[in-house]
Amino acid sequence: MMQADLFSLLRDKTIIAILDGDTKFEDYIFESGSTIKISMPYLSGPDLCSLSTLFGLPATYSWGGGTLSRWQYLDNLLEHCIKNKKCSDLLSHMFSKSQFSKILSGYGSSEIEVAYKTIVSTIIEKINGVLYFGGNELLIAGNSFIIRPIGSKVEIIAPTIKTIDREYIKSISSRAMRDVERHDYDSAITKSRTLLEETFCYVIEKKNVVPTDSGDIGKLFKQVKTLYNMHTDTNTDKRINVLLSGLNSIVSAIAEMRNKDSDAHGVGANRISIDEHHARLFVNSAMAMADFILSVQQKHP
Repeated sequence: MMQADLFSLLRDKTIIAILDGDTKFEDYIFESGSTIKISMPYLSGPDLCSLSTLFGLPATYSWGGGTLSRWQYLDNLLEHCIKNKKCSDLLSHMFSKSQFSKILSGYGSSEIEVAYKTIVSTIIEKINGVLYFGGNELLIAGNSFIIRPIGSKVEIIAPTIKTIDREYIKSISSRAMRDVERHDYDSAITKSRTLLEETFCYVIEKKNVVPTDSGDIGKLFKQVKTLYNMHTDTNTDKRINVLLSGLNSIVSAIAEMRNKDSDAHGVGANRISIDEHHARLFVNSAMAMADFILSVQQKHP
């Protein structure tokens, strides 16, 4: 199926309701304790008309009635952008940080950066929950968006991550632990997996190398080990070698749990129930792993 045909999958009413801001998900909790609902910015009828006009499909809104519904405006715009190969540009615009300015105004720059990344990644995961049953997924490839069959070998460029530091790691881990305390173990495991993926991509890019595949943290970790010479060495204390080999198990376990038990792809027949202490272990393991990888990068820039 061609990419344009795959973008037509976004015309699903459930996905349109996500993109136009109608659907709201769980709370995002800031360090201050204040909360906002995770969602796309709400697009009113006039907003959608302006967006349509911006992308070459003139549309006007009549306050006296007789206008299209909001989902029809966005559906028409998606159809127009698909035909004119502008769908990726449309999504890039809709997901750009500036579009979230009203939602995130009033917070510090570092808080905004973390909140923005979390909101975008959560929304894409929710869209992928709809696409999953058709065997497809939405991905950010560099500055573009693509839809591809799950597990396909389409070459993509992972989005550049500006900065991963200990404050960022701590922030993601804290929010994941809050998920655990609310018994939302799926979300906690997804955040743990995302934290590792972002950290791996960051340290790979710091070597001026393109990550192999941002969708496979096992491959990313293998790339990190090669770039930073993290393979076991006979000249190294055996206890260190045992520790390094254990990192493989952490990565494999988190990746496997994300596939079977997280909220990334909905509920399946093989889904296994986990307990709170297991979820805490996963969050703490991901945090320790991310912190260690960041330390390796800082020692060998």
